[in-house]
Amino acid sequence: MATLGLSPAEKEAVEAFRRDVVEPSMTSLVVIDFWAEWCGPCKALTPVLEKVTADYAAKGVTLAKVDVDKNQFIAAQFQVRSIPTVYAMFQGQLVADLSTARTETQLRTMLDQILRQLPVQSEEAAAEAELEPLIAMGEQVLDSGDGERALSVFDQILEIAPEHPQAVAGRARALVALGRAEEAEAALAALPEEAGKLPEVERARAAVALAREAQPVADLSGLAAQAAANPEDMDARYELAGGQMAAGDRDAASATLLAMIADDREWNEGAARQRLLKLFEAVGLEDPWVSAQRRKLSAILFG
Repeated sequence: MATLGLSPAEKEAVEAFRRDVVEPSMTSLVVIDFWAEWCGPCKALTPVLEKVTADYAAKGVTLAKVDVDKNQFIAAQFQVRSIPTVYAMFQGQLVADLSTARTETQLRTMLDQILRQLPVQSEEAAAEAELEPLIAMGEQVLDSGDGERALSVFDQILEIAPEHPQAVAGRARALVALGRAEEAEAALAALPEEAGKLPEVERARAAVALAREAQPVADLSGLAAQAAANPEDMDARYELAGGQMAAGDRDAASATLLAMIADDREWNEGAARQRLLKLFEAVGLEDPWVSAQRRKLSAILFG
């Protein structure tokens, strides 16, 4: 914003705007509220803006208020024709018009969309970066089959960041691996509603659901022999798959379910396919093992 040819008052306004809005926007997302004392809708919107931006402060969001009566030159530069007008600025550039967001829900939705796309610096992002290697370590330990140690790792993470959804989800899967599905289910139920949509939490919920329906089998080899001797006994094969899952043998469980789908994909309203998909979700849809099994399933269904 050039200052050549401006009056002293206009220069002062520009410098104040640069200091209070533009410079903070180099690292933060600045919500700019153009308002006036006489504006009724502005007064109604102010509490919404103040509350939401305060809630999002840890995400790197700040609020800057510009009185259009006292800053007519600034308002003109941004072509403010009606108020309230609300913009979002990042790195000195306007990145969104938030003027249509008049409720907390609308504003939060728009801010979430913006924050997903921009490298805004924040306390939350810094804390998340510190936790990422710890969560990865917990996942690696859990994948190795050491449920007790994985549980310990996730417990330590939650001491640092209580209710961190990814850590809660990892801890829940560790509990499932240790045969403590009820504890896992309770931990997941305590998470906020919005956290329940995260893929890590959905994966943990799938693991709990599998643990509840896939019961251990006392004589797994005997049941396998029974199923092999009588392939038409789909109930026995389904029970075998559940026992294999309960024993942690996902390869055997997948092979059993794929064979069932190949023989009769409609059996029991597609129960084998549904269980296999639940197994995929519990393992993790991005896992290479799941990708390989999906190719096998596609070959059966569309081959």
